[in-house]
Formats: sequence, structure tokens, C-alpha cells
Amino acid sequence: MATKEELKRAVCAEIDRRRDEIVRIGETILHNPETGFKEHKTASLVAERMETLGMHPQTGLALTGVIGRLQGKARGPRLAIMGELDSLTVTGHPQADPATHAAHACGHNAQIAGMLGAAMGLAAAKAMGDLRGEVLFVATPAEELIEVEERMGLVAEKKLEFLLGKPELVAKGHLDDVDLAMMIHTIANTETRSVLVDSSNGAVVKQIRFIGKPAHAGAVPQEGINALNAATIALMAINALRETFWEKDTIRIHPIVTKGGDAVNVVPAEVTIETFVRGRSAEAIMDANRKVDRCLRAGALAIGAQVEIHTIPGYLPQMNNRAMGEVFGRNVEALFGPAQFALGGHRTSSTDMGDIGHMVPTIHPYVRAAEGVIHSATWNINDREHAYVTPAKLLAMTAIDLLYDDAAPARQVMDSFKPTMTKAQYLAFQRKLFSRELYQGDAG
Repeated sequence: MATKEELKRAVCAEIDRRRDEIVRIGETILHNPETGFKEHKTASLVAERMETLGMHPQTGLALTGVIGRLQGKARGPRLAIMGELDSLTVTGHPQADPATHAAHACGHNAQIAGMLGAAMGLAAAKAMGDLRGEVLFVATPAEELIEVEERMGLVAEKKLEFLLGKPELVAKGHLDDVDLAMMIHTIANTETRSVLVDSSNGAVVKQIRFIGKPAHAGAVPQEGINALNAATIALMAINALRETFWEKDTIRIHPIVTKGGDAVNVVPAEVTIETFVRGRSAEAIMDANRKVDRCLRAGALAIGAQVEIHTIPGYLPQMNNRAMGEVFGRNVEALFGPAQFALGGHRTSSTDMGDIGHMVPTIHPYVRAAEGVIHSATWNINDREHAYVTPAKLLAMTAIDLLYDDAAPARQVMDSFKPTMTKAQYLAFQRKLFSRELYQGDAG
């Protein structure tokens, strides 16, 4: 039996031997971006690579998800290494699809390359023969909560229950046997090579429809009810709320108008808005959500319009597991030297990895390998080695740490972890968030 350090060296050597292949995977996905629940080409690539490693993956999970498994020497903890399949839509991104504007402006292509690279290294080095338990390689759909109307159509057709990939995998039972989970995200502009925050924001999603009455905008606007004016008042009221939010709650509300009317010479009779309401805790999110609903009703009331308010579950706040994070951090410093790993702090963005972390120990660290502003046309991976190959090594090394010595380290993490929700409680909480209200501001 190899020592733990010998095993890590062997796995990293196998990953280095496959460097070009791992980079090619990341670049292939970069140039073939697909948005959530439509990642068919990316999912096929993942499944094909898993087949070459003898994994015989499950496919079509939550529409496009893929899960492959490597078995250890005996039954034990089951560790999920995750990567996200989907892209954003970013008009003007250099690698955007010209037809769909889909673009990997969040680095998910690097996640899949790193996940598959870790699988290659563990399989080629035959490392699982010295580890107890199982490693699941989980390619998840739809981490980005976009194309809300289209996804709600899939919900109406009973093809989905939730609008995000990991909640959907949970609901369908595909993650029932996961005991621990981890993944790596690319980041730009950090002082250290890698960082793991303690927490990040959660969010709910809102679809809003103001309903007015059309009329000729020049001849008889008095005969109309201007839904755009109602929406404008509501948005101004939301902006006026901001001083009521506590800094500790890190509230973020960022609406967009998805429809402003039908024609410039017609009083707008229908205006639609989408927004997230983000916060550090579920309590803070729901408090801000109630305030937003008041603003929406106020806009309708002021103009005598109606407003439909549809609230949809999004992301739970993320809580990274410190014990797992420290294991990961030691591997960062083994590769890059001391003081190259930062642990702590809070991010105001959101991820559905946060949902998983309420049920099992989870980490979602970042590795610096990009430049520009994330979710924008300037985002670019500028270090392929650290975007694609380094995460493969760090994921594999951390898996070895957790599952070596009869998986005692993994069991220690699991034993000290206190879940905030069971699966049943999680699903009940998320399902309860779905709500629809029609407020008639013209009733008086």
C-alpha cells in the first residue's frame, strides 16, 4: 500500500501526463457554451470521457446532468466532486455563441475540466485501491439562474420542479448517497492563489407583471392605465428601501425590465420585470422580499394598475465547511507554498452549491486563473494551467486526504457536521417559497 504522499505524487504525475487533454476539454467547452438544462453537447463530452475511464455514467439526470463513480477498496463515505455544465448569456463576449449569445463568463468550463482531470488522475494511478469509500463525479446542470420564463415553462410541463440544477438533482434523488461534496471555481484578482470564503448570499427570484390598459399615447392617454409608470414607481420605491437594510445582511436587489410595452404610440399595458432578492441568511432574504412586495403593490396602487407577483425559490445561503476547507488549504500550500491560501470572509454572489451545504459538508473554493469582471464580456481565463490542471490536482489530493486511512478524516468531518436541514426539510422549505399574488391597484 502506498503512503498518502506517494499516492498524491502518483496522481499528480498522471494528471501532468494528461495536461494537454485536460486543457483541451476546458477549451472545447469554452467554445461550445450552452445555457442551463440545454447543455447537451457538454454533457455528451463528459459522459464520453467518463466511459473511457470505465465509469459507465448515469446521464440525463435533471435533464442534462451526468454522474460517474470510482469505487474504493471497501464501502465507506461517498465524496462528490462537482462541476457545472452551463454558461451565461453575455452579448459581446469574445467567445459568445453568435446565435444564442451564450458565453462561459463564469468559468464553468474550467470546473468540468478540473473534475474530469481529477477523475483521470485517480483512475490512471489506481489510487482508489488505497482509499475507502467512493468518489462521485457529478456534472450538474443550470447553476446560473437565467432564462426564468423558459424554465418556468418546463416546470409547467412537469419536466422540472426547480429552476436550478443541484436542487433538481436533490429533488429527483440523484444525490441521496452523497456524504460530502466539493468543487472549485475560477476567480480573478485575488492576492493568494486560492481562497475559500466562509459564506455567500442566498436568493429568491421574482417574476413581476404590471397590467394596465392600452390607449393611444398621443391622442387619448387619459383613457389608458400606464403599466410602465406603475413599474417605474415600484422600482423607485425599491431603491428607497436600501437605507433600511442592515449591512450585516448584505442585501442585494437588482431588477431588470424584460418588457417595457408593445409600441411607442400605445400606453404600455403590460410591463414585466425580473429580479433577485439576495441576502446572507434566509431570514434576511424573506424580510427584504416582503419589503419588495410592498413596493410592487405601491406602484400598482399609485397608477391604478394591477400587478402579478410570482416568487420562486433560488439559492440558499452558502456555508463552507471549515474542516474540509483546512484539508483543501494544506494541499494549496503544498503546491504553491505558504500564505497562498486564504480562509474566511463572505461573498454577496450566490451558488446552488449552498443548497447542498445545508445537508452535507461542502466546500466551494476559488483558484486564481482569470482576469476581467466576472459575468461580463471582459472575463477571460488567462492561465490555463491553473484554470484546468491545478484544480484537477487539488480535487484529487483532497479526495485522497479524506478517504485515506480507512476514510477516518472524512468520517471526522461528517461526525462534526450539523446539518441545518434534512432533505425532506430542504424540499419543503423550497416548495413553500413558490407563491403567486395578483394585487389589484385599480380596485379602489
